[in-house]
Amino acid sequence: MERISWDQYFMAQSHLLALRSTCTRLMVGATIVRDKRIIAGGYNGSVSGSVHCIDDGCYVIDGHCVRTVHAEANALLQCAKFGVPTDNADIYVTHYPCLQCCKQIIQSGIKTVYYAEDYRNHEYAIQLFNEAGVTTKKVELDYLAVDTKYQEKNKFVKTLIDELEHTSNDYHTVEKLKNEAEKLFTSSK
Repeated sequence: MERISWDQYFMAQSHLLALRSTCTRLMVGATIVRDKRIIAGGYNGSVSGSVHCIDDGCYVIDGHCVRTVHAEANALLQCAKFGVPTDNADIYVTHYPCLQCCKQIIQSGIKTVYYAEDYRNHEYAIQLFNEAGVTTKKVELDYLAVDTKYQEKNKFVKTLIDELEHTSNDYHTVEKLKNEAEKLFTSSK
């Protein structure tokens, strides 16, 4: 049996954290690691005790949801809250950090940013990381036990079934396909 690599393991943790996200625009997770130990995790969501985007919709100003605290910031703030040093740590993020998170990562002393997906990679963020000596490495999650495209797949299958319902005269075949799709996309306990 081949063991999962450290990079895949920590990136999988970030993808799991992203599933807790409460912002509907983008689900992001971040895991801070020092000496191969997880010291904090965060996901994008509202300020503690406030309303969430999934409940009241996003609060968008100038194209950005201002209700959301980013995953990287939440992980860094967790370290600050509990007095856990981040100097020389690494961070694993599901998406390339935005400019503001880039600055926070640099200021926190993190030395390596591992990210799974490019997302509006800001030129100035790239420049700042380079100037600060922060290494960025793309680590796409390839471990088969974690499907990072399940939402897109679910939406696609629903679209196909809707199309079949509108175009097919074979009710029994459509119902059979619908039941099989529901089994695939509902969790069993």
